[in-house]
Amino acid sequence: WLETYHLTLLTIPWTTLVITSAAQVRNTGEISWFWGVSLAIILQYLTDLFDGAVGRARNTGLVKWGFYMDHFLDYLFQCGLIVAYALIAQTEQNLYWWFFGILALTSGYMVNSFLRFAATNEFEIYFFGIGPTEIRIYFLALNAVIIILDPAREWFSIGVPTYACLLGFGLVVLTWKSHAKLWAIDMKAKHENNNDG
Repeated sequence: WLETYHLTLLTIPWTTLVITSAAQVRNTGEISWFWGVSLAIILQYLTDLFDGAVGRARNTGLVKWGFYMDHFLDYLFQCGLIVAYALIAQTEQNLYWWFFGILALTSGYMVNSFLRFAATNEFEIYFFGIGPTEIRIYFLALNAVIIILDPAREWFSIGVPTYACLLGFGLVVLTWKSHAKLWAIDMKAKHENNNDG
């Protein structure tokens, strides 16, 4: 009875769990609610891991739908995570613009992937050797550090701007690499066309 689209769409309740857990931290002041975010990351990883495999095994035929919905819901989950960290930040730290910047920058990585895919027909989701699995491990470790070592989120005032700056630098480097690759492809095609003419 379990189909690939059920697994794909489970990202919606996992995103809801992320935001609900963070809202509970904000409302109660009890950081242990944030373990719910880590649980959601693990559950989303498992359903994301098996949705394509189930679809192929059952010959569901939802290749384009699966590609679209899987990546759109990954984006939704990413937004949920950023909202969660913004919700648990101390209001007096005034980090909302930094979180907005992080959302814009992480979205930039996704935009780069899809534009590069459209231009080259090569889909890349690993940046600087870091892919979805490594990012999930990073978030699980980050959550544990926050809950155990910084339950008052005092280090957010340093960590959040630093993370935003690192993301920005990485996006500039990635954009430059993408631009250089596409430029080289175009110049090679132009040279081949000139030789044929």
